[in-house]
Amino acid sequence: MEEKKKVPGVGGDHYIPYEERQGETSKVYFTRDLSAEGLLAIFARVSGHLDGKVAVKLHTGEKHGPNIIPRPWVESLIKNDLPDASIVETNTYYEGDRYTTAQHRETLEVNGWTFCPVDILDEEGTVMFPVKNGKWFTEMSMGGHLANYDSLFVLTHFKGHTMGGFGGSNKNIGIGCADGRIGKGMIHTVEGSDNLWSISKEEFMERMTESAKAVVDHFGDKIVFVNVLRNMSVSCDCEGIGAEPVVTPNIGILASTDILAIDQASVDLIYALQESDRSALKERMETRHGLRQLTYMKEIGMGNDRYELIDTDEKDAVITPKDAVKDVVPFKKIVK
Repeated sequence: MEEKKKVPGVGGDHYIPYEERQGETSKVYFTRDLSAEGLLAIFARVSGHLDGKVAVKLHTGEKHGPNIIPRPWVESLIKNDLPDASIVETNTYYEGDRYTTAQHRETLEVNGWTFCPVDILDEEGTVMFPVKNGKWFTEMSMGGHLANYDSLFVLTHFKGHTMGGFGGSNKNIGIGCADGRIGKGMIHTVEGSDNLWSISKEEFMERMTESAKAVVDHFGDKIVFVNVLRNMSVSCDCEGIGAEPVVTPNIGILASTDILAIDQASVDLIYALQESDRSALKERMETRHGLRQLTYMKEIGMGNDRYELIDTDEKDAVITPKDAVKDVVPFKKIVK
């Protein structure tokens, strides 16, 4: 039997180099300054799009999680630039320290997220957001309080993910805004299956992305994205202290108004590293077919996979991912 040829870009284990992409370009801002000040400065490049009642979608982590965005960075940003904003989260689909609202609030207190309101979006029910042009869904079940906000700031710790390959802005809102029982079930589980995690690879990436699209479409031009490329384990922050050790170098912080462009740029920065520095995270992305997130975002009109990478540390010079990572310091291999 003749072997079928893989359609370029469809397989989520297939990385598409920049020169093979087509279409319009977006702007992605970059800084190497991994600090509270660096976060404030890069956020300023996109913050003008937010007004009214602002939600900050952040992965606040399991108890004592070692790799989440440092709490003092977020506290500084909110107190300086978004004093009336609320951090927003949803309960988890799996049983654990954030499964119920009561457990979730205890975990938030342990992790120090006490300096501003934290809204558990599905605490009082759900709301259905339409999914336009989806092939799996026509609507997605979200935490009900999400409809109470005018603007959304998606603040993401970019890292690997056990099922998704990587967790960027797409995962942060695609999974993180879906409510803990209905929406997350729609994304993860074949209807009627006893296996909570019965959907994987391309289909999982597409379902998660359609959920994210519902959020992006709802907020329109009142949504912005920041990805922090620091402490990037191959594990998600939902694994807490059980996360795999970090072996990928810290890179910097990205900001954009385009969800596809920022996640694509984040992936491109990983691929621009030396092979020894990128191998763990690259392997996690490809074996889980996580790159399908990017091609599917493009297919359903969520943004551009071509972009100008603007170096805010160097007078807004337009650079390549190779330029951005040329001076990164590799993590030392951890010897057990």
